[in-house]
Amino acid sequence: MPTSAEVRAQLTGPGGMFEITTEDVLGRPTQVYANRMPSLRSVAEAGLMRGDAQTFLVYGERTYGFGTFVETANSVAHTLRRSFGINKGDRVAVLAQNNPEWCLSFWATVSQGAVLVGLNGWWTTDEVLYGLQDSGAKVLVADRKRFERIADSLDQLPDLEHVFLIDGQAVDVGLADDPRIHTFDELTGSPTPDFVDEDIAEDDHAVIFYTSGTTGRPKGAISTHRSMIANLQNTIYNAVAGSLAGGGALPDAGKGQNVSLFTSPLFHVSGCHSTLVVGLLAGLKLVMPEGRFTPERALELIQEHQVTVWATVPTMVWRLCEHPDRHDYDTSSVRSVAFGGSPSADELQRMIRETFPNVASTSNAYGLTETSSVATVISGQDALDRPTSVGPPVPTVEVRIVGEDGEEVPTGETGEVCIYGPILMAGYWNKPKATAEAIRDGWLRTGDLGHVDADGFVYITDRKKDMIIRGGENIYCVEIEQRLVTHPGIADAAIIGVPHSELGEEVKAVVQLEPGTSLTEADVRQWVADGLASFKVPTYVELWQDKLPRNASGKLLKNVLRGEGAVSFAETM
Repeated sequence: MPTSAEVRAQLTGPGGMFEITTEDVLGRPTQVYANRMPSLRSVAEAGLMRGDAQTFLVYGERTYGFGTFVETANSVAHTLRRSFGINKGDRVAVLAQNNPEWCLSFWATVSQGAVLVGLNGWWTTDEVLYGLQDSGAKVLVADRKRFERIADSLDQLPDLEHVFLIDGQAVDVGLADDPRIHTFDELTGSPTPDFVDEDIAEDDHAVIFYTSGTTGRPKGAISTHRSMIANLQNTIYNAVAGSLAGGGALPDAGKGQNVSLFTSPLFHVSGCHSTLVVGLLAGLKLVMPEGRFTPERALELIQEHQVTVWATVPTMVWRLCEHPDRHDYDTSSVRSVAFGGSPSADELQRMIRETFPNVASTSNAYGLTETSSVATVISGQDALDRPTSVGPPVPTVEVRIVGEDGEEVPTGETGEVCIYGPILMAGYWNKPKATAEAIRDGWLRTGDLGHVDADGFVYITDRKKDMIIRGGENIYCVEIEQRLVTHPGIADAAIIGVPHSELGEEVKAVVQLEPGTSLTEADVRQWVADGLASFKVPTYVELWQDKLPRNASGKLLKNVLRGEGAVSFAETM
């Protein structure tokens, strides 16, 4: 079996299936795939060619074949342009739970050169209004539950001309006489294989997704057609390379259509960029749960649809793998499980293999909204050999580690992770100062601390702002969190710093206990002391029975744990 490095050289070298070349992109030499799609519309065109022989999307009792789905999206696109004045560059916002209308709105928007704005479905009224005002969205597609948060505040949205309700009518939201309110069905009545005729360039804006906003106002990161296509092709590369090296992200398609459980939020890059877009090109059957995620429903769908692939946020994997009834369901069809940036990948991999007996590959990816999803990924044997690594950079992407002075540090030393490549965002919407702070000389400063080993594998140590400095010693929270979650009585853990008059900061652990566990604070300290240096042992321990607060991407809301400001989201996972 060839190594992953040998496979990479074969696939990306001259004449390879994924040959890489260097081109000028916006004035900078950039590694790109020599053969690539020019825009997201090409992905939709490829999906259309599949026809309806196989199912693309399942949502409750509703199903769409590939051809029917794309033709319906084209109806939405043509109607938005012809009847509601949407043109290239206009913003179309979506505020809804995962559903087919979200997916149709996405493809209808990007395939005609307009810009899709994905609003966080957990946002409060103030946050939703901010996103609509900031983006200047001309159209909003929304479900009733979330639209009701802003129904009384439309006068604060002068740019918003039309609202399309997915599951209701104007009278249902108290706006019967408001001409701006329509039903989504008005957009879907004229399915057609013909796309809106519009020139789309690689560097045209495609999507605005807002960053998590755990501190301050969220910023709208702009994904371009180039960045999303690069992420798509990187994902397909990883599937092909993994199959050749014995750790494919997708099971062998020769055994039938792959079925993917679609649980990542569509307003997050893992859901939109790495599931919806990838699924249409790769021919996946996407099975989407109705309503909020629950482990029970996920297990039912895995059993019912014989799911082969599950790519999602780590929190959802944890919840399913810890569910006491998981072995009452048939999970034998699952061959691949992928998750993003888990700081406790070793323990999570063990639990995945215990829950899914036939899993052949686990993948741990690292990326940001600003990188249009995945920047590094590890799978197969590499994931077993280096369980705490997030892998090497994907093709076309470069990673370097820099110190406080901005200079690259030696191999193995810790510094800020910086990323360069065609996956980078175009910038933050209407925020040139924030863009200049984040992207310097073409490199994205991620705000994450980490190091790279001699073989090019990346390790994420901590968020830069979360690192604790205790008596001059740098303490990386992730290391202690990794230790804590290996205890059988600990379900989740967060490490934060608390002020200390002499040492500067002390270590505090917030620990979620497994049901029925009776650990004491002393037990928690001893567990850390048995595995790590004494200065990393928490001085303070807080024991929780409830889940720790996490956002839609599964990241701990440490500002909430510190008591800094209000809870960022109306709900947490």
